[in-house]
Amino acid sequence: MSDVIRFGVSLSQKLLESFDRVITKKGYTSRSEAIRDLIRKHLVELEWEDETKETVGTITLIYGHEIKELCDKLNHIQHYHLGPIISTTHIHLNERNCLEVLIVKGKGKEIKDLANKLISIKGVKHGKLTMTTTGKELN
Repeated sequence: MSDVIRFGVSLSQKLLESFDRVITKKGYTSRSEAIRDLIRKHLVELEWEDETKETVGTITLIYGHEIKELCDKLNHIQHYHLGPIISTTHIHLNERNCLEVLIVKGKGKEIKDLANKLISIKGVKHGKLTMTTTGKELN
């Protein structure tokens, strides 16, 4: 016996047409898979709100390495937060700009605080926290 449960969803025609355009553009082959992904996305967001759950993600930074003491500040913060940082990658994009990606694992609040500290440093041109899940609770 399959563990798949089928259920009906009622939508306005306009909303369904909009949904179909979006999922076709993204390459989904069925509405069911698109709906499953929307549900998973919401569950991952809820994991990040629960301070007891272990989460994973990436912190991406673009910054100019010529700004006085910026690299030292970034390194200092990272050394102080060794617990959630699993790995880092540093790439020189051009003569002035660097890309740094930190792979992080830990409690959502701790990772959000770390991301905010890094992203808000003067000289960081762009930063983004991408939150995802360990996958333990998703099927």
